[in-house]
Amino acid sequence: MFLAVHFPSWLSPEVIPGLPVRWYGVMYVVAFGIAFLLYRRQVRERRFPMTEDELSGLFFWGILALLFGARIFDTIVYETGDIYRRQPWLVFWPFRDGQFTGLRGMSYHGGVIGGITAILIYATVKHFDYREIGDMFAASIPLGYTFGRLGNFTNGELYGRITTGPLGMIFPQALAYPAGLSWVREAAEKTGIPADGLVNLPRYPSQLFEALFEGVVLWLIIWSLRNRKPFKGFLISLYLMGYGVFRFIIEYFREPDADLGYRIEFVPTSLPQALAHPLFSFSTGQVFSFAMILIGALWLLIASRLPDRKPVLVYPEPGKPVMIPVEERHAARKSRRKLRKKLR
Repeated sequence: MFLAVHFPSWLSPEVIPGLPVRWYGVMYVVAFGIAFLLYRRQVRERRFPMTEDELSGLFFWGILALLFGARIFDTIVYETGDIYRRQPWLVFWPFRDGQFTGLRGMSYHGGVIGGITAILIYATVKHFDYREIGDMFAASIPLGYTFGRLGNFTNGELYGRITTGPLGMIFPQALAYPAGLSWVREAAEKTGIPADGLVNLPRYPSQLFEALFEGVVLWLIIWSLRNRKPFKGFLISLYLMGYGVFRFIIEYFREPDADLGYRIEFVPTSLPQALAHPLFSFSTGQVFSFAMILIGALWLLIASRLPDRKPVLVYPEPGKPVMIPVEERHAARKSRRKLRKKLR
């Protein structure tokens, strides 16, 4: 019985075959657009004192820093060769062997570093509260990130480990293994795949797992709390820890980079990395995700003790000096509910 599905044959990395426009790049544009619209909605619903020009400037520099950070971090951490050390101009050169390839290799964690740096600098120059700006970004980014992972899926890259369960998918670009290996024959028999020659076994579609949990689910959590945060900077911490936890767990379903393997192995194993991810072996993504969790927890402690930490739900209209803290708004709502109950 065949238990896996094939990667959609009609799904091509190029929007129009033969032209240098890929779905991966389109998804990045969609991601930035969604984050921008969600951020602008928060600015408007809270009457945050930021003009359209300032908002556009913030996103321009934020996206630029994100791309720089993501690309540079990828070449430093994930590229094991020394090509970029010898030819550093190739880091941002979108051609390989005379063909347009775009900027291949973007590290999420490097993008976070670049984005946070841009927010801090922009907030300092424009005299905004970086905690307020960061919280609104935290409520905007995850849903856009969903489309970034869908871009990975359309490329047929960053697939997961081999599985014999019902969630398996056969990716055409995945490495095939000789049918002579016992574990390959066993996996092929369980999934109903002919064990002849080289066998392309089903993999977890880990890109879709990440799109769902690191994107949609995390966004729903943070978005629902955007007007109920206990202090400024809370959503930043929630985003760092939430993403770190989801990514750390999903990494167990992903196959580590073949040239990097596990960064930390407390209990060495002889099992192929494509087949099993031991509980106490940690990939590069897990190391950085754990660092995100620690930083988020530390920031949670710091932000809860900073001065002027009370959040503002709605800023005053021009000419009105009084702001409405979240606590007062909630207290007023409770009072109105009690009054309505008495009048019933």
